[in-house]
Amino acid sequence: MTQILICTVGGSHQPIVSAINELRPDFVVFICTDKDPATGRAGSVSQIDGKGSCIKAQPQDDKPGLPNIPSQTGLTAEQYQIAITQSDDLDQIYLDCNQAIEAALLRFPQAKIAADFTGGTKSMSAGLIMAALERADIDLQLVTGSRADLVKVQDGSQFTARANSEQIRFQRLIAPYRQAWTRFAYSEAEAGLKNLRPTQQTELRAQYTRFRELSRAFAEWDNFNHSLALNILQPYAPNLPQDLKNYIGIALRLNDNNPRKQDAARLFDLYLNAQRRAAQGRYDDAVARIYRLIEWTAQWLLSSKANIKTGHVLPEQIPENLILTQNRDGQWQAGLYNAWQLVKLKTDGPAARFITEQEHTLLNHIKIRNSSILAHGFAPIQTQDWLAIESWLAQHFVPMLLDEAKTVGIKNLPEQLPDKFEL
Repeated sequence: MTQILICTVGGSHQPIVSAINELRPDFVVFICTDKDPATGRAGSVSQIDGKGSCIKAQPQDDKPGLPNIPSQTGLTAEQYQIAITQSDDLDQIYLDCNQAIEAALLRFPQAKIAADFTGGTKSMSAGLIMAALERADIDLQLVTGSRADLVKVQDGSQFTARANSEQIRFQRLIAPYRQAWTRFAYSEAEAGLKNLRPTQQTELRAQYTRFRELSRAFAEWDNFNHSLALNILQPYAPNLPQDLKNYIGIALRLNDNNPRKQDAARLFDLYLNAQRRAAQGRYDDAVARIYRLIEWTAQWLLSSKANIKTGHVLPEQIPENLILTQNRDGQWQAGLYNAWQLVKLKTDGPAARFITEQEHTLLNHIKIRNSSILAHGFAPIQTQDWLAIESWLAQHFVPMLLDEAKTVGIKNLPEQLPDKFEL
């Protein structure tokens, strides 16, 4: 395989010569500076294309006594190229290094690349490091050795060492998917993580696997697949931080064997799901879920407290002043509004009091839903419409639902799904 070395060149030739002699690359790209426009002093490019004796063997020497770096290392003209950059313009250096890397890969598509950032200004080293970190298959390295001071390593003690950048690369790669969690975009995070090549470092591989699988678990949860979400989460329980362990208890409740308790838990889950859609600016989706929440709550109350099924209301269960419709099979059915009328007339407790007090407001919110393109209209739900519904839910609907859910052991609103992932 073709070996390419890309290196920044500064005032000292020894690190570059050491890197070339040790790696023996097939091709070298020298990142150099040209003549300084302010002082006219020669840039580091003179160490590559200088004629005759152009490099001082030691900084204190009176005059140069060594040939250029290609001559010292036996590189032919076909084995190297020069890329000119600025000495302290980090943006430009980064762009120039990126361009040099892309040109090398275009010329040698299957090559293995090492990027040595030992030479050059601090900005040049930083620019090459940032450009190299964009590609997982580039090895970062530096020339190091024994030090008597903080200026340079002792001449003759130099050796090439690989720079450990696994953690940095890993953090950069997963950053977009951690950001996706802030938008509850778990499916996006899972899909992106699946396309990454896992690191070989054991600890980082474990972090990658945990992040990918937790993203998958919450993606399934967000899609109402509570059983699969629980199955994915449970094996990670011992190693999860406490804030994430709490979700296993919530998931267990969503999969409870008691249908009445499970339904109550899923009502709250639907409410939180609607909030997540609103947080993404998807207000029509959020209101559609709220409509289902309100309808399902009435169905749950009627089934558990009055043994009434809204899809098949028995004639004897229909109050005289309530008009229901029949389906094709002749079964009496109650839609959302009539279901809440049945709650008011057939049950006692918080829900019956709620509908008595909030019936008019409920109808107004239903009108907003009916205008949505996901219902019977064509107008998108506006932010102010959602905020009005959300405020009403928080002040009146959810407290009523919590009062009713106490009978099955649910006393508090569950936590919203996580919006951040900590490694």
